[in-house]
Amino acid sequence: MSKGGVEAGKDLEDLSRLKLTADEQAELLDKQTECSVIFCGKDGWPRGVIMSFLFADDCFWLTAVDGRIQTVAIENDPRVSIMVSGKGTDLVGRQMFSVRGKASVLRDDATKAYFFPRFAQRLAPSEPESFIKLLDSENRVIFKVEVVSVTASHDSRKMPGDGRGGPPRK
Repeated sequence: MSKGGVEAGKDLEDLSRLKLTADEQAELLDKQTECSVIFCGKDGWPRGVIMSFLFADDCFWLTAVDGRIQTVAIENDPRVSIMVSGKGTDLVGRQMFSVRGKASVLRDDATKAYFFPRFAQRLAPSEPESFIKLLDSENRVIFKVEVVSVTASHDSRKMPGDGRGGPPRK
């Protein structure tokens, strides 16, 4: 029993058993194409943007234009957090996880040759070549984020009534 007299796992006090497994994280990464990227602004305050991503070789890969707030911030401090949720996918329930990562800002042609085709195939599979042409601009940079640790995860499907108090999911 929890302190409030409700059986463990029947309330929202202890969420420790509601984590995504490694396989469930992989499924979420496969289904989702957008994430929140949180970084430290020059004033010390956290800032964030929603970005499309590719997850490959155990890293998050993202892109922006040189000079954008996230590019400047990451060059000043490579520590980032990335949050991925199941919102907008066909996954059932509310799923999310966040990671701490160390980001690099890359500008070299070899990285672009690696990244552009994979990113375009993921985000624009019917017209990847058109998307590559759009991406391949003079000031384009690639972010490679190496995962340091998973800091949080949640899977509402493991909670009775999907965490909303309804009947258990069958």
